Amino acid sequence: MREDKKAVSRRNFTKKSAMALAGLPLVRLEGSFLKPKIAANDAIEVHLFSKHLQFLDYNEMSAVATEIGFNGLDLTVRPKGHILPEKVNEDLPAAVEAMQKVGLSPKMMTTNVWDITDARQQEVLKTASTLGIEYYRTGWLSYPKDKSIEESLLQYATEAKNLEILNKELGIIGCYQNHAGNHVGAPIWDLPTIFSKTNSESLGCQYDIRHAVVEGGKSWELDLRRIQSYIKSIVIKDFKWGKKDGLWQPINTPLGEGMVDFNRYFSLLKKYKINVPISLHLEYDLGGAEHGATKITMDKKEVFAKMKKDLTFLQEAWKKAE
Repeated sequence: MREDKKAVSRRNFTKKSAMALAGLPLVRLEGSFLKPKIAANDAIEVHLFSKHLQFLDYNEMSAVATEIGFNGLDLTVRPKGHILPEKVNEDLPAAVEAMQKVGLSPKMMTTNVWDITDARQQEVLKTASTLGIEYYRTGWLSYPKDKSIEESLLQYATEAKNLEILNKELGIIGCYQNHAGNHVGAPIWDLPTIFSKTNSESLGCQYDIRHAVVEGGKSWELDLRRIQSYIKSIVIKDFKWGKKDGLWQPINTPLGEGMVDFNRYFSLLKKYKINVPISLHLEYDLGGAEHGATKITMDKKEVFAKMKKDLTFLQEAWKKAE
């Protein structure tokens, strides 16, 4: 019955959106984007990072994500995002409504939220909670130079506890992303200290395998083992080391063309019984869409085809991993 309702919603929405989507030709790969999903016991829930569709409005964004085959969208609700924090009360409901019309799950969002004393950050969480959003990525933290790392960790642990209390009241789960560089969480091992004062139910980690491999090299498996009990959501992307402007640095790639061993990674996720929402990021060249541009230089059809290719790789790699 649920599938029938979704099908009707998609047909109705397609009719209403025909004019809006006239300029958005989709590339059909291997017949149709609307092929059946992989078997239920191998299924994963994949949400497209809406940063890569910020050149579209909410209706167009939702229609495209549905056609490609995503379960939902990880909405950017932050400065320069798809939804600006100062307009969250009007724009987030509009985005969620557009998603629901085509059967997408409005389950995830990416924010700059961490400070619960900030009224606007509170408003973002409260609005998201009333709309049924279940997971959000928090803002990033850094280590101040005028404090020791130990002092900073104690401070952030207290802030994490306060944030978790608010999350629990609202029925929403916060997820801190491990991001490569001089960021809190980059080495992974500091995050359990920050989560030490929480009960890990309403606040945890958004585990990013790309950044974990950049920082961990061959020891990323130990990092995963250390953080696995705190993982609440996952980011998927790939990279390889290369020279740019004469300097060695991580170069983002399509899935399967970089250094991430997805077979091993997915095997470990299954071993640890980690089955959480996944946000797919595409941070290689998409004509500006990789950076959240509102105007892109690459043909939309090519952008959508790359999204479909990465989604298909992800689904098939998950299914094959044992």
